[in-house]
Amino acid sequence: MKNIKQLLLFNLLFLLFSTFVVADENFFKEAKEKYEQKKFEDSKFLFQRNIVYNPKDAKSYLYLAKIFETEKNEKEQIKNINTALLLDPKNEEAMYMLMNYELDKSNYSKVKNLKEKFITICKKLCDKTKKIENSLKDIEPKNES
Repeated sequence: MKNIKQLLLFNLLFLLFSTFVVADENFFKEAKEKYEQKKFEDSKFLFQRNIVYNPKDAKSYLYLAKIFETEKNEKEQIKNINTALLLDPKNEEAMYMLMNYELDKSNYSKVKNLKEKFITICKKLCDKTKKIENSLKDIEPKNES
């Protein structure tokens, strides 16, 4: 009888745990679908909810940064990009977003440093390096060579 109770308790705990694991995956998947449909408020809520269950999910922070970029909320955009990079330093999309942000701010030295890091981590976005280099030429300080 004791073994049956333990087995039932184990099964119940396993079922509860499984439900939470599936739930946080579904938040991301549904949030991404809403994002792709350009339903940014809905997707923002779901990405934030996903972060509650999975605070180390760099992808959720990256998508939040994209949403805040469309909303022209620079403070939240940068906060989320930096968090994504903190959690996943090799996240080339977050690095590229940060470089573009710094290019818009004409921060030559920051972009130059980020570009060097970007070159070492890029896999899918390596072709963007040329665009960054061309943009750097446009903002290059006159006293640097």
